[in-house]
Amino acid sequence: MTTIDKFLREHASRFEAELCDFLRIPSVSAKSECRQEMVRAAEWLRRKFQSIGLRAEILLPKSKPDAHPLVYAQSSPVIPEAPTVLVYGHYDVQPAEPLEAWETPPFEPSRRDGFIYARGASDDKGQLLTHVFSTEAWLAVRGSLPINLKFLIEGEEEIGSAGLAALLQEEPERFACDCVVISDTAQFGPGQPAITYAQRGIVYFQLDLEGPHSDLHSGTYGGAVSNPANVLTRMLGAIVDERGRVKVPGFYDDVKPISEEERSMLGLLSFDEDKFFEEIGVSGGSGESGFTVLERLWTRPSFDISGLSSGYQGEGAKTIIPRSASAKFSFRLVPDQDPGKIVQGVKSYLEPMCPPGIRMKLTVLAQCRAFALPIRSPWIDAARRAIEEGFGCPPVFIRAGGSIPIVSALHRALGAYILLVGWGQETDNAHGPNERFSLVDFHRGIRTSSRLWDELSRVKRG
Repeated sequence: MTTIDKFLREHASRFEAELCDFLRIPSVSAKSECRQEMVRAAEWLRRKFQSIGLRAEILLPKSKPDAHPLVYAQSSPVIPEAPTVLVYGHYDVQPAEPLEAWETPPFEPSRRDGFIYARGASDDKGQLLTHVFSTEAWLAVRGSLPINLKFLIEGEEEIGSAGLAALLQEEPERFACDCVVISDTAQFGPGQPAITYAQRGIVYFQLDLEGPHSDLHSGTYGGAVSNPANVLTRMLGAIVDERGRVKVPGFYDDVKPISEEERSMLGLLSFDEDKFFEEIGVSGGSGESGFTVLERLWTRPSFDISGLSSGYQGEGAKTIIPRSASAKFSFRLVPDQDPGKIVQGVKSYLEPMCPPGIRMKLTVLAQCRAFALPIRSPWIDAARRAIEEGFGCPPVFIRAGGSIPIVSALHRALGAYILLVGWGQETDNAHGPNERFSLVDFHRGIRTSSRLWDELSRVKRG
């Protein structure tokens, strides 16, 4: 690998410059005004793949022609005896608002203190490009790859991946592979790389309550008319008890405790609970009793309200009964919990709480199952060796509290092993202002990826 390392060193500054070019494209999938920027980002990737020697094309699902374009690339010729690896990533990014909270403009990359700051730097443009540049190094130095390599890069990860889900149903054979590599997760901490073997799932709801035709004077009507805001807070307050457990009947029926072996493994991780809370600006936390912070974050289901809206929000007092109230809330799920069962349970639990004079509408905005794979696998062993070479220390094995819905979809559609190997940090502000990515980890990621292709080529198919 000496000649590949030499290539990586010689082209390191160009890799950073190309990353900056990519980050300048405001590919915000949630905004209709960014439609052309989405096309521009997809074309940027297609041209990049072609320039390094891969066959590349833009794909659109037949059933969703209005989807943001997907970019597909693959190596050639096919090596019959070698495993086939699919790299998944996304070029779309979160909205950058609030813009005033950014120290530098979100789509004008800035280098500060060893980091590159821009929307998409960590999630997922920077991490995605590590695999592109490592592939370029192999093809430039060796002329070929030791594996059959495919790339599938979407533009809708931040808004639900509907286009990719449709494409997986229409053309699963195109993306057939033995292993899927995804770098859209984080390390355990600075200088401590990790392999993520499980993620929580999610069910996300919007609850709308409608009362009178208009806001009413609370002195004239208060005490006789059902107040949507009062009802909303009563409903939400009834979901979790004082021990941090969800009260929806049947919610824990399919929740299995983790094994003592896994609990011991998580307990050995160097995790400072006090520092964890300090870094986010709070004096302490709460949650389901009987579990550590990491266990609550990774292995237990949870409930959170994400948004509330009702009544008067202006300066001073206004004595009203608001005509409506709404909330957005979600449940994080663990393996074996069925999102459909949770939806029905929540609906059956809340509906009886709705009093006369209130119309209730419960909408499911998003849902996906939790994801978990065994950590004893030749694919995991290959990734562990590659990461140890690339970062200079062995990775730890972790779960993740968040969700990447398309992970489960890829696993179901392709039947392939999923490798979640991320180079970012939880402190990268992936969805917030001043998103960043460590340039040291960017280059470590490229080097690790170059090792990964070699290590994965040694895994026997099947």
